[in-house]
Amino acid sequence: MMILGSMRQEDIWNTDTAQHYDTPGAGMFAPEVLGPAVDRLAGLAGDGRALEFAIGTGRVAVPLAERGVPVTGIELSRPMIDQLRTKVDEATIPVVVGDMATATAPATAPGEYTLVYLVYNTISNLLTQAEQVACFRNAARHLTPGGRFVIELWVPELRKLPPGQDAVVWHREPGYIGLDAYDLLRQHLVSHHFRFDESGQARLFRSPHRYIWPAELDLMAQLAGFELESRHADWIGTEFTAESRSHVSVYRIPPGETASR
Repeated sequence: MMILGSMRQEDIWNTDTAQHYDTPGAGMFAPEVLGPAVDRLAGLAGDGRALEFAIGTGRVAVPLAERGVPVTGIELSRPMIDQLRTKVDEATIPVVVGDMATATAPATAPGEYTLVYLVYNTISNLLTQAEQVACFRNAARHLTPGGRFVIELWVPELRKLPPGQDAVVWHREPGYIGLDAYDLLRQHLVSHHFRFDESGQARLFRSPHRYIWPAELDLMAQLAGFELESRHADWIGTEFTAESRSHVSVYRIPPGETASR
């Protein structure tokens, strides 16, 4: 049984992690990965302002701001913010230090943002259902009527678990192995990322998650006053099917209505 209580987010997203997080031009920073995400978010923001929950080092926020979308962030980790500050200053992308489930971003008026987004599976870093529901409600508090909350999230891959085992290798390539260990009773997992350098030395990064099925995510959205507007398998609009490994879900507050706060 996995013990997640000792794995604090503040300790996981520390200075060492922040300094090694960015991989310019590769992985989740590859143009074919990042470009479609920024394109889609820019279109959804329109002429309004965008708020990124868990902005991190600005992987998405910086190019989105360069597209002319005013972006504000909320981030729990000060080292990740410090890394962001090597790219842009506070005037360009303001950031509030705090928990994305509860922190309030500055605005000239309540509900000023037309878009709140939370990408790359980060809602699963909230380790209880209550916190995840609170995250939806926090997004709703920041949005104008008709505003959208976008979540990028993986689909739990429980079908890959061999009978009697609780761990699965979900990705491998030269120099890298990704392994997830599941606690099925509590709907938790710990992702293990092993990276190997040319000398054969291994570097391990672990992160805890509470995995969420799409149907459960939709119910969380309803509790906060959102409707599901669209769901695709990726940022370019590929159809979402039973075989999709992840999804981009767009939730919207109906125009003229006030979301559950």
